[in-house]
Amino acid sequence: MKTISCTKLDEDLLKSFGAEIKTYKQGEKIFNQGEIPVYYYQIIEGKIKENNHDSQGREFIHNILGNGQSFGDSMLFIDKRYPISAEAITECTVIRLSKPNFLNLLEKHPETSVQINSCMSQRMHYQFLMLQNLASNDPIIRLTGLLEYLKSFHCDDVPQSFQVELTRQQIANLTGLRVETVIRTIKKMEKGNILKIDNRKIFF
Repeated sequence: MKTISCTKLDEDLLKSFGAEIKTYKQGEKIFNQGEIPVYYYQIIEGKIKENNHDSQGREFIHNILGNGQSFGDSMLFIDKRYPISAEAITECTVIRLSKPNFLNLLEKHPETSVQINSCMSQRMHYQFLMLQNLASNDPIIRLTGLLEYLKSFHCDDVPQSFQVELTRQQIANLTGLRVETVIRTIKKMEKGNILKIDNRKIFF
């Protein structure tokens, strides 16, 4: 079964509980690691990345999300600060709802809680799969796991029909590999007919 979308709550419902529309420029932070979660966020248009940096300043990307997807919502249910940051990687329009109003919405609309729980379960499933893939020393296994997850959000199962809208650097940051390793591995996967490259674009 395809995941296709995750959480996408009705925008009119969100607005009826006081949600507001915010726009962010490319590279602008939506929230920072260490801040207290105070909003439910859902992307109307654009892309964001959830990331952090190690002690040497190297970036690690945990997820890249697009239209209709929510982010940061799991942190609204526990009394913890954000362990990651969220940053717009394109110009981005986001609808956000304050934490008290979001929890009130869930209380008034319990069917929405089921939707939220389903989304969180899906993300946990992804995290488990990625941990397994990252434990492998084989870069093909790491990249294949990532590409299979990304493709799971699309309804087309045809091989090599899904365009991967990530740069080589973003793929490296998502898999913990060096960008040079990603480039070599992608070429090897193309030779093995696992993916194809057309005008530098990856299709899986």
